[in-house]
Amino acid sequence: MAIDLKAYAERIDYRGDFAPTLDTLRAVHLAHATHIPFENLDVLLGRPIRLDLESIIAKLIHAGRGGYCFEQNALLAVVLETAGFRVKRLAARVRMGAAEVRPRSHMLLLIEAEGERWLADAGFGGEGLLLPVALKPGQVERHFDWQYRVVMDDGLNVLQSLRPEGWFDLYSFTLEQQYPVDYEVSNHFTSTFPQSPFVTRLVVQRPGENVRLTLVNRQLTERRCDGSSETTLPDDEALLETLAERFGLRFPAGTRFPYREGPPPG
Repeated sequence: MAIDLKAYAERIDYRGDFAPTLDTLRAVHLAHATHIPFENLDVLLGRPIRLDLESIIAKLIHAGRGGYCFEQNALLAVVLETAGFRVKRLAARVRMGAAEVRPRSHMLLLIEAEGERWLADAGFGGEGLLLPVALKPGQVERHFDWQYRVVMDDGLNVLQSLRPEGWFDLYSFTLEQQYPVDYEVSNHFTSTFPQSPFVTRLVVQRPGENVRLTLVNRQLTERRCDGSSETTLPDDEALLETLAERFGLRFPAGTRFPYREGPPPG
């Protein structure tokens, strides 16, 4: 299925061209990351997460919704391939402070542009990339108020972000090519396993140049490079208002998301 680049550009408010250059890659990545929010709301509503391109286009472009990594990066991959980039689909193990080894439950992309390899990822949510990162271990890259680097750890590539307390592991990955069937298995686990955080919690995130918004259940966090603030939404009506006003996600009055209160499952 072909993708309508004009409709995609309107969805992310992108006004440039789609020439396969590094400038295009950076501009498209930034516009996508800041306009299509990360969210798992369909999981909570009992709707299947479909990974065919037609379903992703209908949801993320035409319905004005967001999605999580398998949807976001599948869309970005097809856009970049249509523009003429070479794209390799990868998988990562999310770390985020975990002591145990987690499954490969995150999709990311490796892009070739102007003779170099770039990590692209518009689907990691609040602490994720705004721009591509060069696959050059140890090189620090600034994305407006945020900093990132890729380091090597026992043969693995590890994406890190800089927090006030130091460098923090986001996820680890190899350069092994992944295929649609790999993501179907991971997506099924992520969206149906009873202890998956996306089954038990409402998670909506939108990264920005100076502030990152994260909504977990009814806790709204605004994170900046020098600290963060939190607001507890009083009720379900306030939740729907926040989804619409802060994330651009609109649902009918009375919509309820059956999330689980308390800390995420361990």
